[in-house]
Amino acid sequence: MSRTSIGVAVIGAGMAGRAHLAGYRAASTTFAPGLPNIRLVAVGDSNEEFARDAADRFGYERAETDWRAIVAADDIDAVSVVLPNSMHREVVEALLNAGKHVLCEKPLAPSSADAASMVATAASHPELVAATGFTFRTNPAINAIKREFDEGRLGAPYFFNGHYWCDYGCDPQGPISWRYKGAPGSGALADIGSHLIDAGEFLFGPIVEIRGGTLTTVVAQRPVPLGVAVGHAATAVSDQYEPVENDDVATFTAFFASGAVGTFSASRVSHNLPNSLGFEVFASKGAATYDLARASEFGFSDNSPNATTNGYRQVLVGPAHPYITRGLAMDFPSVGVGQNDLFVFETRAFLEQIAGMDDLPHVPDLAHGFRNLTLLDAVVKSALSGGAAVTIS
Repeated sequence: MSRTSIGVAVIGAGMAGRAHLAGYRAASTTFAPGLPNIRLVAVGDSNEEFARDAADRFGYERAETDWRAIVAADDIDAVSVVLPNSMHREVVEALLNAGKHVLCEKPLAPSSADAASMVATAASHPELVAATGFTFRTNPAINAIKREFDEGRLGAPYFFNGHYWCDYGCDPQGPISWRYKGAPGSGALADIGSHLIDAGEFLFGPIVEIRGGTLTTVVAQRPVPLGVAVGHAATAVSDQYEPVENDDVATFTAFFASGAVGTFSASRVSHNLPNSLGFEVFASKGAATYDLARASEFGFSDNSPNATTNGYRQVLVGPAHPYITRGLAMDFPSVGVGQNDLFVFETRAFLEQIAGMDDLPHVPDLAHGFRNLTLLDAVVKSALSGGAAVTIS
């Protein structure tokens, strides 16, 4: 890497890939000065139209249709991998062995064995940043709630109740895609439940046991698409159908090392809820709530107001909370923050790690992604054994 610049690329020009592309474009405009010049070098996607459109839209120098060209390029220093999970290991290991920093989307890999290999490869290149993208770790409201725990104002955690509900699988005529293929647990649980599990551990600490796991497939088969769609977008379909191999709905109970308990549910068949992550947390001195649909606020309750007016109150995120000051162009309370901003914060943190800066918390490493995968595996094991308890080592 040049001392004066970092060349970046994104492999995968789909929905989340575009968020990474935009994140790198905006990263140098946020937070403290001192970041090297960011060169927007390449977009990689096997669909040439997607790759070229994304490169033009976000101002990258070129489009590539083979990810190996990005591995081999000597003008690229850091790469986001935003591909189907089944491809993560091969691509990430190739990038690391080529001396490139990597930010890989979650879930880290299709299996724990693949994830363990990726972690080992990263360990053999300690000079490189090898990170997993759990974007909600940069959410200002969630971080504000975590700070209340960390600084003792909420007291000891008691109960986490969380959900991540989406509707992209509601339509039985929605086309089959890679998201509907793979072993049990690789559906809603891995796709969106992985974020929810990470949020639970981010706030409450490590999970030590899973019980009551359930995995349910509501739509048993889906039509084969006639064309290519980005993300969850609809497209024309044929009269041929293929089986759905994984879960539409996942639920489980978790027990934390702190003694707290949590209930979790993930669904991709929740009508008219395109992106509904939310939770309630209860503790010995208070409680808090969060809803992604109202991303610029959180609910909070403690015993500080007068008893005659005490209750849950709305808190608008602003400069008093993490990531807002200089993270937004207009860093003022109630202006608003959204999920696209979280990718800016995440890519900025990744670039700061590469540059040796310490202004933002580090992006979780591949070992953290492996940890998350072991929890997903525990939910699957519980579900396949009738909800039996599974201990997390």
